[in-house]
Amino acid sequence: MTEIASPTALPQAANHNGVIDGTLRFVVIATMAFLTVVDLFAAQALLPSLVERYGVSPAAMGLAVNACTFGMAAAGLAVALFSRHIDRRRGIILSLVLLAVPTALLAQAPNLAVFAALRVVQGLCMATAFSLTLAHLGERYTAGEAAGAFAAYITGNVASNLIGRLVAAGVADHFGLASAFYAFAGLNLLGAALAYVAIPVRRCTVSAGMPMMEEMQGWLTHWRHPSLRAGFGIGFCILFAFIGTFTFVNFVLVAPPLSVGMMELGVIYFVFLPSILTTPLAGTVAGKIGTRNALLASLAAAALGLPLLLSTRLSMVLSGMVLVAAGTFFAQALATGFVSRTASHDRSAASGMYLASYFVGGLIGTAVLGQIFDRLGWPATVTGIGLALAVAAVLSWRAGGAGAAGR
Repeated sequence: MTEIASPTALPQAANHNGVIDGTLRFVVIATMAFLTVVDLFAAQALLPSLVERYGVSPAAMGLAVNACTFGMAAAGLAVALFSRHIDRRRGIILSLVLLAVPTALLAQAPNLAVFAALRVVQGLCMATAFSLTLAHLGERYTAGEAAGAFAAYITGNVASNLIGRLVAAGVADHFGLASAFYAFAGLNLLGAALAYVAIPVRRCTVSAGMPMMEEMQGWLTHWRHPSLRAGFGIGFCILFAFIGTFTFVNFVLVAPPLSVGMMELGVIYFVFLPSILTTPLAGTVAGKIGTRNALLASLAAAALGLPLLLSTRLSMVLSGMVLVAAGTFFAQALATGFVSRTASHDRSAASGMYLASYFVGGLIGTAVLGQIFDRLGWPATVTGIGLALAVAAVLSWRAGGAGAAGR
């Protein structure tokens, strides 16, 4: 399990049993990602029940549930700024231990404001662990190895969407809402334990200090880079589209004519299963046809799913969800690796800026599309999602034209 932090062991592994060791490394990285962000979207499976519990509109509850993206954006920026001074291993473990606290408190949140505040704190903890892990992977592996590591991490993210929603819906259905949040608090602590075992102390170092103005100059350099700026925008649009789809489709599924039950709603999220199989291929596909072409193809696949979301037949809606999930997750894996490869220096800052843009997109997507959903309905919401995917496609083309994305 130390393979996650030990690229120097790779040649030896390749000489002896590289396939097994490579698979083990993939599983460990994916599992860490799963346990880090399992809280992020699992609560979306509980949205109809939470609306009933707090007596609020779908838009208000959707914004509260996704308030964690605000904390994640803030933490992404903070880690980007101060990551040189943070011990990777210690930061990841501490973040996951602290994450269990607001997760458990959500079980007894007395009102919507407290619920939203706890979700923001969750976001701060999740993004800190998430950003530090991405920085750790980018620093410890070569560009080629990092592509596979990032794909593994995003695959774990995909798995958290599927398994997290299944667990949330199943536990809530059998034991009540409070029990679901207690279960996730336990998973947070399990993630901290895995990080403690999988990341050796000797491999985690803290960079020497740098004056704040010099660090800020590094940020500005990243922002001025056309390809990186496009990459940040792509991340914004990806989560805008994803969160808009998988937050508000819940209300479509439980309403007539689909009328899906609570436990069935959890089972429906097997639509994420194909994404678990396709996302690990992102690095390979990008290497064969170029990142820009791969991005455009993945965004096109997501866009093809949008008309299906408007169907009154459950099978068609599920097919649309499969395409949106597979396309957006594949694009996320590509964009994450692209930003890390394109940054010529301080990759941790570039990754933090990408994650901040990504999560800001989710927050704004929730707010904007929530209002559209409440006022204009589901077809208008799907139109807004489609516009976000179109903007991401334009940015992907421009990033390729700037050079790096085409590789």
